[in-house]
Amino acid sequence: MAEPERPQIYLITPPAFDPDSFAPRLAAVLDAHEIACLRLSMASHDEDLVARAADALREIAHARDIPLVVEAHVGLVERLGLDGVHLTDGQRSVRKVRKLLGADAIVGAFCGALRHDGIGAAEAGADYIAFGPAGESGLGDGSRAEADLFGWWSEMIEIPVVAEGALDATTVAALSPLTDFFALGEEIWREEDPVSALGALIAAMG
Repeated sequence: MAEPERPQIYLITPPAFDPDSFAPRLAAVLDAHEIACLRLSMASHDEDLVARAADALREIAHARDIPLVVEAHVGLVERLGLDGVHLTDGQRSVRKVRKLLGADAIVGAFCGALRHDGIGAAEAGADYIAFGPAGESGLGDGSRAEADLFGWWSEMIEIPVVAEGALDATTVAALSPLTDFFALGEEIWREEDPVSALGALIAAMG
């Protein structure tokens, strides 16, 4: 029986960063590890700040043939030459955004731990569904996307699934056979050496 393919890495930016100082850290990670996609996920709603960060990241990502999506800000995708959007409201706006951005844009949907929401988003035209937090987290309402959700999805649904949120080596090892992507952000950026931190999580995939 063939070995299941190792999940790909989907990198998320920190929620706040200075583009000039973050750029070399990001470039080092992208050059050291194979990254499938990069998500600009800033907590700020200052349009100029988000646009400046997007410009800096687009240059770094596209030079390495890595697509760049932005979290939530649909209006910035075409204006800033980004590759798509990561929606955070489950299935709610997938159909409308798909129509707006067209067939070629990446449209992803975060669906918490809700299988039904994931199915709805997939049917509405999402390119991938993200569930999380996949690890233990005191944030939000405390709900967690359990391994059986990823297992069911991988078995029943063709749309790729992404595990994200509070990931550590143990969770990564457990979910590796069940998910297509791991979305990693703060798990590596909070470390002094994000290249090594990501390397350790990739090693945990087995």
